[in-house]
Amino acid sequence: MKAGGSSDAALSGALTIALLGAAVASMMIGPAGLGPAEILQGLLDGSGVQGLIIREIRLPRLILTLSVGFTLGLSGAVLQGLLRNPLAEPAVFGAPQAAALGAAILLYTGTADAFSWGLPLAAMTGAMASIALVWLVAGRMRNLVSLLLAGLAVASLAGAGTALTINLSPNPFAVMEIVFWLMGSFEDRSMRHVAISVPFMVMACLILLRMGRGLRALTLGEDVAVSLGINLAALRFIIVLAVAMGVGAGVAVSGAISFVGLIAPHLVRSFVKGDPARLLLPSALSGALLLLLSDMAVRLLPSASELKVGVLTVCLGVPFFLWLIASGRMRFGAQT
Repeated sequence: MKAGGSSDAALSGALTIALLGAAVASMMIGPAGLGPAEILQGLLDGSGVQGLIIREIRLPRLILTLSVGFTLGLSGAVLQGLLRNPLAEPAVFGAPQAAALGAAILLYTGTADAFSWGLPLAAMTGAMASIALVWLVAGRMRNLVSLLLAGLAVASLAGAGTALTINLSPNPFAVMEIVFWLMGSFEDRSMRHVAISVPFMVMACLILLRMGRGLRALTLGEDVAVSLGINLAALRFIIVLAVAMGVGAGVAVSGAISFVGLIAPHLVRSFVKGDPARLLLPSALSGALLLLLSDMAVRLLPSASELKVGVLTVCLGVPFFLWLIASGRMRFGAQT
């Protein structure tokens, strides 16, 4: 246990150091090139153009990128542990798509600006409904095939609902805002977006980080977990609620960003010997690092307009997802 604890601390420490370095680099990237000393001065002083760039443009973007990435990485690790399936992640349940549908409906009705907390609440409701629906439709076995098919159906339904919302919208500005949300981006985010989303993501992450004991017991089977005092119904409900809260709040400010929750746990799984409890924090940190590097990449890639980070994560995630399915057929074929 001591060796495992020291290795976990070393892994988390290395990821944290990498995150700090990437965060500094992210604050430096932009049309106005700034050095570390200028960034520190802008954070402390906040006056002038330099302070405005740092505090009002780059800092909110950094906070949201780290928060959403941390939440998605942690959510993916928890869902994989809950379902004992390496392909589980929020996007497989259609959660980002359903959260985007909830946000799109609010944008369509024009109440998003009138009620600032409405957007994250609508997105969280959509995410919660999608996860619960997949959980019910997949049945008691909840094997790979049933989960993928149910998730595909829910994601397709949510996508169709969003398309219908766009089609029925008489306001071209609302349509543009919905389309922007669907592609996923941290561009032009402010401290207002931080205030309406980060508290929900923090609460969700604090809850999910405490699920390690139950997830570890589940690796021994449901009957053994019950004999160890784990209330499976409560465990599932709390996880679904917390994942929906975190993913919904993230989608409300960033749009639909997929596959971070799938990739992040697999990047660090070998370092923790597959222990779902030890996997949680490293997955969250690697999710934050992955999304931060992706956000930096879209700002550095040459293009007429900034590439959306949600598009990049899909381009990275789909090949990774297909590779996992192909290898999983051999490794987990008995479960499917």
